[in-house]
Amino acid sequence: MFHALRLFVSALVVAAALPASAGEFATLKDEIVTARQALVTMVLYRDKRGPEQQRTVKTTADAVSAHLAKLKAPEGKVAEFKELKSTWDAFKQTREKELVPAIVSNEREKYELLGAGIQKQRLDRMYALLALLDR
Repeated sequence: MFHALRLFVSALVVAAALPASAGEFATLKDEIVTARQALVTMVLYRDKRGPEQQRTVKTTADAVSAHLAKLKAPEGKVAEFKELKSTWDAFKQTREKELVPAIVSNEREKYELLGAGIQKQRLDRMYALLALLDR
């Protein structure tokens, strides 16, 4: 019994240390799309700016962060992976500290500027990096 448990734990440790498989980055992209859609819903529908939707926006972004934290860089793509992580971190911080408060406060000029500016650039870059990492 003890030997079998040791083998199982060893297999888990090895699996956790392996680089992400190609499909993991496609799944991560789907999660980013879901997080983005939750935020877009807040922008488009004023009645969707309350605590429930704010919670959905936070939960979907936290899911991306949790998934990204579990991934490792594919072989030969460490720089791209690090850039993905730092871009996501900046994207999420701007989203939580500036974008969501501007949406909730109905500061349309501010949230449109952020959303169409730096956040769009970051999102486009993350999609490009995900495509590179998924190969």
